[in-house]
Amino acid sequence: MTNKLVYFIGNWKMFGDISQIKSIKLLHQVSSKFKKKRKRNKIVLCIPNSLINFFSKNNKYKSISIGAQNCHHKEGYGAFTGSESASMIKKVGAEYIILGHSESRLDGDNNKKIKMKIQSALNANLTIIFCIGETLKEKRAKKTFSVIKKQLRESLNIKNNPRKIIIAYEPVWSIGTGNIPNMSELKKIFIFVKREIKKILKIKKSPILIYGGSVNDKNIAKFSSISEINGFLIGGASRSPKKFVDIIKNYYT
Repeated sequence: MTNKLVYFIGNWKMFGDISQIKSIKLLHQVSSKFKKKRKRNKIVLCIPNSLINFFSKNNKYKSISIGAQNCHHKEGYGAFTGSESASMIKKVGAEYIILGHSESRLDGDNNKKIKMKIQSALNANLTIIFCIGETLKEKRAKKTFSVIKKQLRESLNIKNNPRKIIIAYEPVWSIGTGNIPNMSELKKIFIFVKREIKKILKIKKSPILIYGGSVNDKNIAKFSSISEINGFLIGGASRSPKKFVDIIKNYYT
């Protein structure tokens, strides 16, 4: 395993309260332990907006960053009841933001809206975790590559700053099911995504690519064989400090 920077990004979804601030210390300890062994890692907690300000103010560790899970597609301020813009999220302490998650897509986010959100988040100086992935129906119809290509090409453009975008391949059929892709198939998908991103953003350097979908402490070691993977977007397991720590430990051991 090379000494590359590996991202461990937790998506708490609509869970969590301020008492869980104590989990940050535990995550920092495991992060520091592996950094001392020259295993570079970055932990990001994408939490509900109601917790961002409290967590960011009480987070003493540079090894851990706080992120949001979505934003409105319009910038700045406006008459959009119940919504927050990227700049508002940034001002309360978020450094990262998840955009294009399949659950948000089910709620009405299409590629056009996601493109607007990406630009808005970049303008607010947030680092984007951009989710792409196919449904089970699309997978069975052998449309995985065409779906991914469409999501990438309709949501990104050459003006986007590649240093501020992390691409998260998260097949919809894998989320919460316990099913993960075949490793050889997954490698082909990551090679394809890397190639597409380089074309769209006109870059030579490889983009940051991570995997999400039923990641846990039992299967995490399997992914270490794919050099194109730079980290993981972790859902349910990230809400438990112990499970999250075990995932990080088992990736490196």
